[in-house]
Amino acid sequence: MQRTTERFCRVLIASTVTLVLAMQAGAATGLPVPAAARIEPAPLPAPADVDAAMLRAMSATGARGLALAVVDGGRVVSVHAHGERNAAGEPLQASTVMYGASLTKTVFAYTVMQLVDEGRLDLDRPIAEYLDRPLPDYPAEDRYGPWPDLASDPRWRRLTARMLLTHSAGFANFAFVEPDGKLRFHFEPGQRYAYSGEGLILLQFVLERGLGLDLGEEMQRRVFAPLGMKDTGMMWRPAFAANLADGWRADGSVEPHDERSVPRAAGSMDTSIADIARFAAALVRGDSLSQEAHTELWRAQRPITTATQFPSLQPELPQDQRIQDLHASLGAIRFTGPQGPGLYKGGHNDSTGNTMVCLQRGQRCVVILSNDVRAEPAFPCLVRAILGDTAVPWRWEYGAMVFTPAPQTCGRP
Repeated sequence: MQRTTERFCRVLIASTVTLVLAMQAGAATGLPVPAAARIEPAPLPAPADVDAAMLRAMSATGARGLALAVVDGGRVVSVHAHGERNAAGEPLQASTVMYGASLTKTVFAYTVMQLVDEGRLDLDRPIAEYLDRPLPDYPAEDRYGPWPDLASDPRWRRLTARMLLTHSAGFANFAFVEPDGKLRFHFEPGQRYAYSGEGLILLQFVLERGLGLDLGEEMQRRVFAPLGMKDTGMMWRPAFAANLADGWRADGSVEPHDERSVPRAAGSMDTSIADIARFAAALVRGDSLSQEAHTELWRAQRPITTATQFPSLQPELPQDQRIQDLHASLGAIRFTGPQGPGLYKGGHNDSTGNTMVCLQRGQRCVVILSNDVRAEPAFPCLVRAILGDTAVPWRWEYGAMVFTPAPQTCGRP
């Protein structure tokens, strides 16, 4: 069922900062602050106004459940949940366990950077050097990719953790989307960005088979437990059942929560809005990371050269048509807008819509989890209503989706 869930990463085929940090935020994060960015962030809307914006979004989209959290100054300042968690009409709560989808990738990258800090992993060392035999010699396993498919192509030896975390390995999203179901390179490793969950799974393989780690245990020990994320895990726990969100598809039908049996770096995390808000706050603060690692996690790593995120292997745009200041970071997307640099990550399947937007300036984030995929057209409006204009790359993420309410009507109260 895990692979079935991940298949929706490719179903979302798109029909396609005032400037950088405030001085105070820069001092707190240790990240560089241009002189032009010395402007204090505007006040955030009151929690009651956030609730009202959420209810308007649900009314406009028909979404049955919506959860949202706000981070300011590196602290969680409000957590909200509205609607239903299942077809029985039980209420969605801040502690309800929901599917994290591809937000998993950002938490995974945060975990990897702790290993980099400890000297156990080098972002630019070929992954081949961590394995005790050639990658294609490992048998294909359901929990990993079909590495034997690469036996005739030595380019796998050039792959690095940085390439895998920035979606520049050269793979399709997953091997199973290939016409023949076989893993292959579509371009030279490191050449360009093309979304690939398979690349994240390969890095997980390197950590587990090369370094002898268990990803689920490492993320629990390094992230979930220290941050008090008690309702979060990389695989199903029976305790989740007591307060669990099912989901609604675009046609209004209900999809039961998938009980994922193995950790998958590309997207197996279950979490709650209260828990993922704690992670977002840690991400902007840089908890458990050196200043160097935190800076690297936020750095613009590789330009984005396509009109939209999906299909992942679409042609690159001419230089003058590309979205300016849009880059892959490690496990997320780095953008720059009127409020300066930010990180963005979305998550999606047939019944899930998630987003996380964080700004360096003011150490602010909005995190949204919805157990109804119909909520996604309201995400640009909700984020703008809370953070103001950020230049989040919504059109690149969602292609020709019609946003409702229209983002330009969603200024802060």
